[in-house]
Amino acid sequence: MSRIGKKPVTIPSGVTVTLDGQTLTVKGPKGQLSWTLADEIEAKLEGSELTLSKREETTRAQAMWGLSRTLVNNIVTGVTSGYERTLELVGVGYRAAMKGNALSMQLGFSHEVDIAPPPGVTFATPKQTEIKISGIDKQVVGEIAAQIRRIRPPEPYKGKGVRYAGEKVRRKEGKKK
Repeated sequence: MSRIGKKPVTIPSGVTVTLDGQTLTVKGPKGQLSWTLADEIEAKLEGSELTLSKREETTRAQAMWGLSRTLVNNIVTGVTSGYERTLELVGVGYRAAMKGNALSMQLGFSHEVDIAPPPGVTFATPKQTEIKISGIDKQVVGEIAAQIRRIRPPEPYKGKGVRYAGEKVRRKEGKKK
């Protein structure tokens, strides 16, 4: 039995949740997100709590129960406080700067790498070697952070590349004479 699915999702003040069939729409101070629940899951809105339950006892319903609760909680958290990922650039000459809304990075290639933000995502560069990605959709923020990291992932010998803040890069020993 899902321990995550049993927990109700607490809806903070200032957030409105609308259920229209299987479509759940959440409006908050940062924006609006909607998501369609799986057919096996039933949602009930009671006061300031949203509870999810299974309609049938199948393996898929069991799996979707915990997943649905987590995704709904992520949506509620996103519209209230939002999500942020921080990337670090490690390497000589590696730096990032803003060109309007777009992010421009020099990562040791012969050209600059420019990335336009998807809708609902903003980039910020507090330092030349730090990139902050923020938005209300956790999945989109994580995906764009992964795409930026994929351009120049950290290599194991010198540790140069784009890494998540606090990420430990496993280093290898170089050649010996």
